[in-house]
Amino acid sequence: MPELKWLKSSFSEASGNACVEVAVAGPEGIALRESESPAVIVSTHRAALGALVRRVKTEGPRGLILDIAKDM
Repeated sequence: MPELKWLKSSFSEASGNACVEVAVAGPEGIALRESESPAVIVSTHRAALGALVRRVKTEGPRGLILDIAKDM
């Protein structure tokens, strides 16, 4: 896998050590990592991340957590 070019959120702290970083991982992939633990990388499909972001924006994180909990 080629080296990923990480982008930090514009909402991160000035020190840049408390944010989520995102990188393009192939034509349909996206990679995410926490700046405090850069060795741990989560990869997903762009459409899946987009669906998650849209849902959190419309329902808020509490609605998402409750939905996940009911499936457990």
